Amino acid sequence: MNHLPDINDFSASVLLLFLVILLKILVTHFVSHQPMQYFRFYCQRLADKVNKSAATPSKQALAGALAGIVTLVPIVIMLWLFEAFIEVPWLWQGFLLYLALDSFGLGRDSQSIAQALVAGQTYYARQSLNPWVLRQTEQLSSLGLSKACIEMQLLRCISQCFTVSLYFLLAGPLAAISYRLLLEMHYSWNVKRVQFNHFGVALSQAVHLLQWLPGRMFVLVLLLGTIGQNFVLFWRLLRGQFFKNNNDLVINALALVLGVKLGGVAMYDDHKLRREVVNQLGRQPEPTDIIHASKRINHVLYFSAACLIFAVFITLMVSNRLFS
Repeated sequence: MNHLPDINDFSASVLLLFLVILLKILVTHFVSHQPMQYFRFYCQRLADKVNKSAATPSKQALAGALAGIVTLVPIVIMLWLFEAFIEVPWLWQGFLLYLALDSFGLGRDSQSIAQALVAGQTYYARQSLNPWVLRQTEQLSSLGLSKACIEMQLLRCISQCFTVSLYFLLAGPLAAISYRLLLEMHYSWNVKRVQFNHFGVALSQAVHLLQWLPGRMFVLVLLLGTIGQNFVLFWRLLRGQFFKNNNDLVINALALVLGVKLGGVAMYDDHKLRREVVNQLGRQPEPTDIIHASKRINHVLYFSAACLIFAVFITLMVSNRLFS
């Protein structure tokens, strides 16, 4: 059998996506686990070998691009060949999707961080946020922690849930896991860290390119929630960033929707990275805005899920009419 029984390919993919998400949520609720941690360890050791700080920037960039290629291509080929030996293909596809998706423990941890900040437990909030972000959290104030947590929720949701799901539905599980592997290499060799300023350029550009369409779709759904309020104003403020190959648009969109400032200075490996402050007219974020951001992000996910269910319903109706 190559498909789930009695339903077409798109409907089967949507059903499998929902089942894997539910399974991932259930497992994460009881056990905190990171299936990609071993791949991250490999990426770190590979960078230690091939990222030479004495090399010129162009050679570092070339080395990073080649490291990404020689890492990704053999894994994808092996996964593609191994599928031929699987008797129940949808189980294999579900397994790859399970690996590609995020752990879904983010909302619970974000709520815990917000509660700690409200209670004045800044140290606990720093320690809780630290595993989720690349930036240094040791010196962050309540304001900085709130801002970092809001941005982290948004970017991780888009990159590890929304984008993975979209590529799974459009191109299958191999595309989803390939994107996730690229994303993990991008995290490991992030250009925000000094030693990877040049080495990680190719991976950074590739990941941003792959996230361009999902990010714009996410923003459009997010803005739908402002119809009747400031939708037209927000669109006018955002449209100039629509075609840029970075995350500025999605961060700016959430900042506008929440009415807060985001962006600004962040510390990476004891070096300050000065980023543009978005929504300059907004207020400074507070711990309660972490919860508000989580709700806005969840609304986008729920609406997207409802659209998929509606699309499946229409697809099945059309299919039944064609073959009745």
